[in-house]
Amino acid sequence: MTITELSIKRPSLIIVLFTVLILLGLFSFRQLNYELLPKISPPVIVIVTAYPGASPDEVETSVTKILEDAVSGQDQVSTVNATSSENLSIVVVEFEQSANIDFALQDAQRRINQVLAKLPDGVDPPTLMKIALDEIPILRIGATSKLPSNEFRTFLNDFVKPKLAQVKGVAQINFIGGDEREIKILLNEEKLRSFNLPISTVATIIKASNLDFPAGSIRDKDGQFVVRVAGKFSNIDDLRNLVLIRNFNGSDILLSDVADVVDGTKEFYQQSRINGIPSVGIQIQKQSDANAVEVADKSKQTLKELEKQYANIGLKFEIAQDGSIFTINAADAVKEDLAIAVMLVALVMLLFLHSFRNSLIVLVAIPSSLISTFIAIYAFGFTLNLMTLLALSLVVGILVDDSIVVLENIHHHLEKGEEKRVAALKGRNEIGFAALSITMVDVAVFLPLALVTGIVGNILRQFALVVVVSTLMSLVVSFTITPMLASRFSKIEKMSTKTLLGKFVNWFERSFKRLTEDYIVLLNWGLRHKKTVFLITSLLMVGSLSLVPLRFIGTEFMTVADRGEFSVIVEFPTSTNIEETNLRSLEIEKKLYEIPEVERVIGSAGISSEGFIGQGTNNLTSIDVTLVPKDKRTRSTDEVSEEIRQMFQKLPGVKARVNPIGIFGSANQTPIQLSVSGADLDSVRFAAETLADIIKTIPGTADVRLSSEQGKREISVKVDRKLMASYGLSLAEVAQTLRIAFTGDNSTKFRDGRNEFEIRILMDDVSRNRTSSLEELIFITKSNKPVRLKQFAKLEYTIGPSKLTRLDRSNALYVYSQAIGRPTGSIAEDINKKIAETRFPEGTSFKYMGDVKMQGESFSSMFLALAAAIIFVYLIMVALYDNWLYPFIVLFSIPVAMVGALLALAMTMKALSIFSMLGVVMLVGLVAKNAILLVDRANQMNLEQGVSIRESLLEAGRSRLRPILMTTLTMIMGMFPIALSQSDGSEWKSGLAWAIIGGLTSSLLLTLVLVPVVYETMDSIKQKLIRLFHRRKPKVQEEAT
Repeated sequence: MTITELSIKRPSLIIVLFTVLILLGLFSFRQLNYELLPKISPPVIVIVTAYPGASPDEVETSVTKILEDAVSGQDQVSTVNATSSENLSIVVVEFEQSANIDFALQDAQRRINQVLAKLPDGVDPPTLMKIALDEIPILRIGATSKLPSNEFRTFLNDFVKPKLAQVKGVAQINFIGGDEREIKILLNEEKLRSFNLPISTVATIIKASNLDFPAGSIRDKDGQFVVRVAGKFSNIDDLRNLVLIRNFNGSDILLSDVADVVDGTKEFYQQSRINGIPSVGIQIQKQSDANAVEVADKSKQTLKELEKQYANIGLKFEIAQDGSIFTINAADAVKEDLAIAVMLVALVMLLFLHSFRNSLIVLVAIPSSLISTFIAIYAFGFTLNLMTLLALSLVVGILVDDSIVVLENIHHHLEKGEEKRVAALKGRNEIGFAALSITMVDVAVFLPLALVTGIVGNILRQFALVVVVSTLMSLVVSFTITPMLASRFSKIEKMSTKTLLGKFVNWFERSFKRLTEDYIVLLNWGLRHKKTVFLITSLLMVGSLSLVPLRFIGTEFMTVADRGEFSVIVEFPTSTNIEETNLRSLEIEKKLYEIPEVERVIGSAGISSEGFIGQGTNNLTSIDVTLVPKDKRTRSTDEVSEEIRQMFQKLPGVKARVNPIGIFGSANQTPIQLSVSGADLDSVRFAAETLADIIKTIPGTADVRLSSEQGKREISVKVDRKLMASYGLSLAEVAQTLRIAFTGDNSTKFRDGRNEFEIRILMDDVSRNRTSSLEELIFITKSNKPVRLKQFAKLEYTIGPSKLTRLDRSNALYVYSQAIGRPTGSIAEDINKKIAETRFPEGTSFKYMGDVKMQGESFSSMFLALAAAIIFVYLIMVALYDNWLYPFIVLFSIPVAMVGALLALAMTMKALSIFSMLGVVMLVGLVAKNAILLVDRANQMNLEQGVSIRESLLEAGRSRLRPILMTTLTMIMGMFPIALSQSDGSEWKSGLAWAIIGGLTSSLLLTLVLVPVVYETMDSIKQKLIRLFHRRKPKVQEEAT
């Protein structure tokens, strides 16, 4: 007994089975987390090392190169990027996609531990981390209150942070800006000199006097007691009265005699504001497996409760950025697309089947398959994200294909007067092989996408597997529920010509009959004029394929969505201090807030938000701008961004760049990135500057810049090593003293209750801001006599680099550019042409990074998936039909789909991106279905009933036109809501939808003629080869006798 017979004879079993599946599916749905994209963990390790007070050159020589050499020897290392800036070294190690990143992280840690001894004193321990794109902050908040600024930061740390940390799913909470309490010991250089007291000695005494030390234990008759030396400073007076040395006259020299001890705040290096109001920025990161929307909602609820609880201090929280809003909007938009697609598919069903009853039988396949698919989504550990929801939306047209084909054939038997159960069984059995072929073709197309590696593989894998599971479920539905329902409820509808609906149905049937007759005439003509058909098809193919090289269709990695958010990076001259940066930034923020479309402006002076690792720099400001919702403004994000670029061109001494917020929720690095590397730094700089000038001439580029443009004024201390050694001093001791004097030593803490605050030892503001203090610094010689820095060192004033970059252990500079109004791939092609025409210094090389690099990698993967899909489709049909010729005929339907896909992209001005490429790959399975239906019917007529080839093809066209039109139109209608959507995230999906719509349309128009023509042509060639073989065979036999 087949599964269809079982379904017809025992319907209760099938009802129970699918009821269980639907209940499990609904349960699984409620357990799923929301995310914008699937979890993406690129094989990248970042090593961050702080070296306070060091110049970029010193950081590179003493830290970066050592760490770079240590990790470059790891297995499967692809690229090593290193950046050395003031006080900071960042080494980014990129591995091959097949690398185990957890093992690589452990190996990197082991290698770095081995070279720690080579790092200079004063370097903080290197911090290693993996890049996880789902750990970008989901909430950015601005906090304000009536408390004094230094108390407010402590309040947030003591009372707000613990509450937020208790929210389920919160991983980390970071603060930006605000005043932090700090005990400052401001040393007076002149007073120190009067007592011949070195700075290093003062620092050593303070640290040695601020200790809690366990001394052991005492046991007596009352029990055991722990003995502890309580030497921590408990108040500011303890510090002030600390004895440093005894004077020659016997009096004590106290710390207060040579320094001011101030209970104050740290020098601010970052300042946060919302709409011009100073605030403390709070960033909330979720755990990698947490529900982004749920974490954001619960965090916001906690903030409201805290506002009520601490209303007496005026505690207020302003949500500056909420990543969950875009996530939920994008998800809701896909759900709306899904609902509209179902309604449009229902209308197509009603149009062709003329019966609400028959239409409902087909539409049952949609919820049965979709809801059951949630079980697999939950079991695989997937989430409800843009890709899984997009898969469910796109698959609506596919889900009804099998049921349409089966029900249409059942309907055909009912028209012959057969009993319902007999018609249902016969109809399914006759078409079952074609339905199986259609489904297996879809599976063959989407499985290779699940095997794609890299960042594209992470994005597409969940999409592909959801489509495969739901498609297989639809096949099960077409073999069970559809014939079961048809055997009981399907019937031939007799429409009365007196009703409006009856008149419309009769008109439609007459029109469809004329269409069928016209198609048969066209098919007859095509079969008689095969060369003309092949010529027309070839011309269309060549013309459509030429649209890409002729630039009618651009290329890009991923279309930038209009999220209504962007980041403005403002760069002042390198000599600008943080106070001036802060004041000038405030003026700029006010100007931005005056733009009508701007809803919120978040300023962070002293920090750059570019990429995933923001860097602090005195002369930089990051301003995050949020626009009003898309439906409340007439201008796009790009148009507002361009106005801001024009505004900055009028501001003297200010450079600015506008970076859109990317798909991962952070300010994008520029899409155009080129590295220029070589052994000679001067040659590299000249080549990079030449390349930047070239890029500025390319249409569509903006904000062109080098990774390091301006030099920074430096005072270089040139030590006479012989003289220094004669005084018994070491270079390390000299460097440490300079660092304490001008940067400060914060290695000891001051305890106040449960909290500890840093004690920073450094020279006072007057001493630190004059060069004479540097020359007069005191050191103690081996003979215990004072000596000044100027006695063994000279000061040189130079211009040093603001940042040094390296690529694979070679000197490198990066050239960055935004892409405005043109796809990145088209811009890159123009750049390549200009590079080929320009002479660059020998020994310099160029390499694309960023979007262009990812585009190349992803397109290679997609083309490989496309080729694999075609091969798998062919092999599956060979296995199913046990024939090598007929599956080859089906493949001819694929190229003609490219005609419509490329034309649709060109007409709608969509670029060829990974999403539109996904649509092209999907077409392989979608268009092959129509050819399978034609070839399968022609084979039945010719091989089983003995009808001639031409008559078989004409009958196949006549009988299969209706199911082909139905399946194609349902898929096209299912795509239209996605193609026309203007909702959040629609820019990513629309190219895919238009490619499918265009490809299905051209395939429908051309396949119906081309496939029969190819079929008859191949059969003619086959017959000629058979006759030729039979002619030769007798001759061979005669010669043998």
